Amino acid sequence: MTATTDRPNILLIVSDDHGYADRSARSSADARTPHLDRLADSGTTFDNGYVTAPICSPSRAGLIAGAHQQRWGARWFDSSAFPPAERQVMPEILAGAGYRTGYFGKVHYGPEQPGDRACPDRHGFGSSLYGLAGLSMGRLHYLHHSEQAREEYGEAASRHGVSPLFENGVEVDCEQHLTVEFTDRAIDFMGEAADAAAETEAEAEAPFFCMVAYNAVHNFAWQLPEDELAARALPHHDDFDPEAADYVDWYDGAISPHLEHGRDYYLAQLEIMDREIGRMLDHLEATGRRERTLVVYLTDNGGSTCNYGDNAPLVGTKYSLFEGGVRVPFLVSWPGTVPAGERSQALVSALDLLPTFAAAAGADLSQAAPLDGRDLRAAWEVAASAPAGAPGGADGGGHDVLHFDTGFQWAVRTPEWKLRWVDASTGHREQLLAVEHTDIGDGLTLVPLGPGEHDESAAADVSAQHPEVVAELTALHEQWAGQLASA
Repeated sequence: MTATTDRPNILLIVSDDHGYADRSARSSADARTPHLDRLADSGTTFDNGYVTAPICSPSRAGLIAGAHQQRWGARWFDSSAFPPAERQVMPEILAGAGYRTGYFGKVHYGPEQPGDRACPDRHGFGSSLYGLAGLSMGRLHYLHHSEQAREEYGEAASRHGVSPLFENGVEVDCEQHLTVEFTDRAIDFMGEAADAAAETEAEAEAPFFCMVAYNAVHNFAWQLPEDELAARALPHHDDFDPEAADYVDWYDGAISPHLEHGRDYYLAQLEIMDREIGRMLDHLEATGRRERTLVVYLTDNGGSTCNYGDNAPLVGTKYSLFEGGVRVPFLVSWPGTVPAGERSQALVSALDLLPTFAAAAGADLSQAAPLDGRDLRAAWEVAASAPAGAPGGADGGGHDVLHFDTGFQWAVRTPEWKLRWVDASTGHREQLLAVEHTDIGDGLTLVPLGPGEHDESAAADVSAQHPEVVAELTALHEQWAGQLASA
């Protein structure tokens, strides 16, 4: 094991439903994200950064394991689950390498229950404060988490997720805005700087792995502190009350396109999250550890139509395997190691984070289950010297092919092409159109996706003109699916 001073601290920030276009660095007309831009300026932006699913649970499961979640049957809400016990996950691997480990935020790998392996304190995190969103339709209330709130909300409690949080597995009340609370806890966990002059690992504080999983910017984004509403001249919006409305009708009026000021509420939550990320970066700088800390930011899936997220210029949204459903903001910063102010076209994935962190930490992966990610160091090294628009495959430091499969839709992405298939006969398309106001498409489409090309509309389909590419990518999908099934 290398000396502590040679291994970075690791801060992994995962947000919820952040739209691809919603950063001021992407010239958004209304999103203000100075601290995410600051993070990008200090590191490399992966323009072709992907998660493994267009919804949160399977995406998060794949990320924590560094492996395709389909290996244990996690594809959609009804089948997603935390990786099985025999598979080591990110905090277990880093804790085994001597890291202090902390988790602060939303947990939603599937229908987890208190005490399950999916709870952070049960899979390698030494310190934790979290909410189990699997108990509440994937949501955590932004403001209220207590036994009193659970009683007051009654039937609506499970719709909004107002139950107490869990601190190291024990229920605790929290009535502070969660984005601020999770940040406070993360900063406390990171602590003050250790003695930089320490010569041995025993003399120096162990490096940390801190994972912050914000519930921002998921709906219902109007749940803002009164001072934040006043500062933005935004009206108060009531939560669901079963005595006053039917939930389905209320929900339809509480999401896009019907919610008045909907985009403004979303942007408010985004700005608060950006500010809190800035606080963590400030803390690292103030304690002299910024250059020794690898910071990664990404979101769990594409921006959501119902939540007013913007994925431009990408087509599609959360729930779909269009680019807008699985291609996400993906920022990596480690001053002096990761090239600053660069943009990479390499195809990279949330699967790559575990092997990258393990390599940086000097962690032993020999006993870990097979991983599907790859060390990102090759990609960021290439990014510093590659011309704009360079290939995104292995010669650019990234993957040659990425695979996606939710059970009723699958896709194959290469540096040049995207093949996507949807089985509309399952009813998922109609349900998502009716409830979430988004279209996942139908049938098989092939589109070119070279540098700068993002059009996945029906008019862009070239499958009839390139049957040989369709055959090649279909074979890749079938081979991949067969390998996972036999593993």
